[in-house]
Amino acid sequence: MMYPESPPCHSLPLLLICDNLRDPGNLGTVLRSAAGAGCSRVLLTKGCVDAWEPKVLRAGMGAHFQVPIVNNLEWEAVPDHLPPDTRVYVADNCGLYAQAQASNKPSACDRRFLKFHKPEKGEEDLEAGASRDWLPDLEVQSYDLDWTRAPAAVVIGGETHGVSLESLQLAERTGGKRLLIPVVPGVDSLNSAMAASILLFEGKRQLRARADLGNRSRS
Repeated sequence: MMYPESPPCHSLPLLLICDNLRDPGNLGTVLRSAAGAGCSRVLLTKGCVDAWEPKVLRAGMGAHFQVPIVNNLEWEAVPDHLPPDTRVYVADNCGLYAQAQASNKPSACDRRFLKFHKPEKGEEDLEAGASRDWLPDLEVQSYDLDWTRAPAAVVIGGETHGVSLESLQLAERTGGKRLLIPVVPGVDSLNSAMAASILLFEGKRQLRARADLGNRSRS
């Protein structure tokens, strides 16, 4: 599939990175939302279901022909597909992360990444509150606060394992944050496609509001 070199006039400085999305229906719905919001590009990392798998195509409802899709990317190659000065934001339902950091106790989000970390000699068990310097230090921010002043890329993880450690590391390197969509107590998280839609259209709302404010200032 070849896409035009020049983005469509309705394209926004907003990218989507799919991180280990394995469900075909979810990925197709996410692509449909990305096309509807006006994303400039969608990046799929290794571990995602093939974007051109028939079930993904059916769920996408033509989105594949509206937004450029880069398939099967290694994380090391993701920055090569981002515009300069892009900040990477991670959709991560870790509202207690900041409190956990303050108390130096590992949150449930931290525990997901224990399998990636080999403790150093003398390091205590993380369950006992040991140092987590190896984890990216990302601030938590509500999804409806301004995060689109610079070109932005949003990472959406799969529902089984959530976002990867590599996505958090990339967000830290680019000055990004964790974006939190608040849910009521007792609800663990949102469906990946739902979370992607909320964040992408919130990003679009912020960009349009800023453009309208600029137009009023000039007039």
